[in-house]
Amino acid sequence: MTTILKPTRRRFVQLTGAVLASSALSAPAIAQEKQLTIISNRGNAGQRKALETIAAEFGKAVGANVTVNNMDHEAHKTAIRNYLVASPPDICFWFSGSRMRGFVQKGLFEDVSDLVAKENYADVLGGTLGSVTVDGKQYGLPTGGILWGLFYRQDTFDQHGLTVPKTFDDFFTLAEQSKKAGIIPMSMGTKDQWPCGGWFDHMNLRINGLEHHMDLMNGKVKYTDASLKDVFDKWEALIKADFFTPNGSSYEWDPAAASLVQKKSAMMDLGNFIKYAFPAEDLQHVRFAPFPTINPGMDQFEDFSVDSIHMPSGSKNKELAREFLAYFYKPENLSAYLAPEGNVPARSDCTIGDDPILKMAVAELKNVMGTSQYYDRDSDPDLAQAGLKGFQEFMAKPERREQILTQIERTRQRIHG
Repeated sequence: MTTILKPTRRRFVQLTGAVLASSALSAPAIAQEKQLTIISNRGNAGQRKALETIAAEFGKAVGANVTVNNMDHEAHKTAIRNYLVASPPDICFWFSGSRMRGFVQKGLFEDVSDLVAKENYADVLGGTLGSVTVDGKQYGLPTGGILWGLFYRQDTFDQHGLTVPKTFDDFFTLAEQSKKAGIIPMSMGTKDQWPCGGWFDHMNLRINGLEHHMDLMNGKVKYTDASLKDVFDKWEALIKADFFTPNGSSYEWDPAAASLVQKKSAMMDLGNFIKYAFPAEDLQHVRFAPFPTINPGMDQFEDFSVDSIHMPSGSKNKELAREFLAYFYKPENLSAYLAPEGNVPARSDCTIGDDPILKMAVAELKNVMGTSQYYDRDSDPDLAQAGLKGFQEFMAKPERREQILTQIERTRQRIHG
């Protein structure tokens, strides 16, 4: 869908009388102050303050009135679908990848490829540039991301003699060791569904690779395709080995993480925001491990959900919005914005904050690359919801696999044909 902006009406009047000419010349000039409106979805108080500081400094530098409206993170996911159409701001924050593409396809995000080229952003963005690219054009700028992997307590592993899994078979070793210690091998709370989506991402990336995974997310591969059989066979084997939290659909991510904090479970597959579950004094014990290898020789990509900043196509101040994007994206400003939340910067020339969990996780990985989003991972929200709901049900009733995948596939066919 293409968004058509209503043209400004101009009234051309031929002035023929001296009185009219005189009155026109004597009309007072009214100075129009430059205005810029930003909608943010930041939940971290420190990050909100950093954004407000950057906005205020930009406004002072260019002589503009910059307004930052911060929305509740969850409420914003619904609100953006309305305000991009009805009353778009000049700048907004969102997620890159598949969640961005949905708005691009509807013509709601502006092409900023000219800014990317002018500022040579490709030189410092690497793989994350692809997360905001559609058909060779950029429709936003990646800010920073949440790195997913296996988190655990070193003191728990030392106490019980547990072994960090490096292959899929090692998961069963961990299960056996954990059960002897009386703890849950892998804590997972799927009440909000997306954590089991993250588990599926990792499994499919390790078994079928990045290209297959993205084709699946974009509706090009069927959920009933034979290529996914090994994914669900292996996942089912872990479920039947009592590898995950019993009745995990009753728990949100934070109560499940509390089990790890309290040494009642061995590991958890989650993003680096898991740090918020730990008391400050316990962070010294937290460790990170990449998701294990499953198919030897398969290129290893990490699940890295990338946040991004965009200019809505309905912005009324596009030139000023481009100026703000360039100012916000200076390495020193982007670093200051990301530091309070502890995100991995998209720019390679940015500094990583003092977050010990993030530093440790990044040190374990030589390359961090965007793959898929862990909320609405599919290009269509209905398909995303069908997939997440199906994965949640599969974890509770793996014997219903065929029916579950068929239901997801019906949604995919309805959307993508």
